[in-house]
Amino acid sequence: MTERTGNHTSTTLYFVRHGKVENPGKVVYERLPGFHLSDFGRRQITATAQWMSSQPQIVRASALYASPLDRTMDTAQIVLAALNRARESADYHLPALSIQTDDRLLEARNRYRGLRINHGEAAWYRHGNIWKFLDLKTPGWGEPYTHIAQRMMNFAFQIADQHAGQSVIVVSHESPIWTLRHILTTGKASSNVLTRHTALGSVTGLTLETGTHRLLSVTYADPAKDVRPERSAQ
Repeated sequence: MTERTGNHTSTTLYFVRHGKVENPGKVVYERLPGFHLSDFGRRQITATAQWMSSQPQIVRASALYASPLDRTMDTAQIVLAALNRARESADYHLPALSIQTDDRLLEARNRYRGLRINHGEAAWYRHGNIWKFLDLKTPGWGEPYTHIAQRMMNFAFQIADQHAGQSVIVVSHESPIWTLRHILTTGKASSNVLTRHTALGSVTGLTLETGTHRLLSVTYADPAKDVRPERSAQ
């Protein structure tokens, strides 16, 4: 099915943010290996995957891409399983999707990787850290938003052209997803981290005109919003 918006052929990319990560040490895990979804995070993504498998345009996606980090691969595998069950059903009879990884979808680099914020070398009063923490738009603590925006636009535009008239699922991280949305909607790469609208397990749909890459529409869904952490036994 070719997707059209008005007289334009378009491609919709559905960006899924991963679920809650198991991180008892509360460190900045950034691109470190070994950080998987927590039980809560898996339940979040299960809810997201169930919602996605109820959306015909998403089920009919032509490809699924993911950041190669553990938490995004965990997320992609849960989504993939739900979508492939739907695709195999009598309603669709579609071939199974597989996961393709792309480094352009990686989490933003962070100078505090492996450290616990406000402890040791990452304490606010050390090495001028306070000014880095207060720098919400550059940001002072990590990869410049201009870099994130460029690699995400390179990815989105390439995929939009490769999958012209189709929909594509993309599993990534908060900063890359929001930065791409922000530059496409405002023309600016930088943003205040406190204004991001990218919940764990959320799905941001960006529809691009094929060829020109003009943004035609934005959608947002938060299927995991009602999932709550389990209470510890007393």
